[in-house]
Amino acid sequence: MPAATALFAFAAASFVLLIIPGPAVLYIVNRSVSDGRTVALASVAGLELGNLTHALAATAGLSAVIATSATAFGVIKWAGAIYLIGVGVLTLIRRPDQLELTVSHLTYRRAFVQGIVVNVLNPKVALFFLSYLPQFVDRNAGPAWLQVLILGCVFVAIGCVTDATWAIATSAFRALLLRGRAIGFIRRWISGSVFVVLGVLAARAHRAAS
Repeated sequence: MPAATALFAFAAASFVLLIIPGPAVLYIVNRSVSDGRTVALASVAGLELGNLTHALAATAGLSAVIATSATAFGVIKWAGAIYLIGVGVLTLIRRPDQLELTVSHLTYRRAFVQGIVVNVLNPKVALFFLSYLPQFVDRNAGPAWLQVLILGCVFVAIGCVTDATWAIATSAFRALLLRGRAIGFIRRWISGSVFVVLGVLAARAHRAAS
């Protein structure tokens, strides 16, 4: 069990990192404006499951394998990049359907799955757990794997709060946007561009030095 001081320091640092806009926040904002609050919250659930997957992987030592194996890292990096860029390109070339305020363009299930993919196939999340989380593990405070698991769960819990806040706050502007012509532009060009940017960010991730 991590010491109380280490747990608090990790929670505070994680909160600061999570509220800074990054790939996950970009995805949440995109879903909030394009599809509304409930779909955005479904995507948040997927994102957090993706974070939990990395926490469990770090507990099992898989993050270390990814960081030290160029092949494993490359597979994850390029799989994520190709998927995200592919979704972005398809969004850019397709003309969006007419969207009504009470009808979401993306299903809850699809938003949930995409949220998982965004974080599971994002090597930066794995590298975060590898390079940042271990600083708070005390070898004298019990089994390292248990401390990593607890810290990882704390990160996921904080992510649930911060990401849900982004979703709720951003979706508050959706009704205003839907009254004009901006939403079509957002759903096609902004949405597609966001996915492409997410893919580029994944492709540009570098493996940590061994």
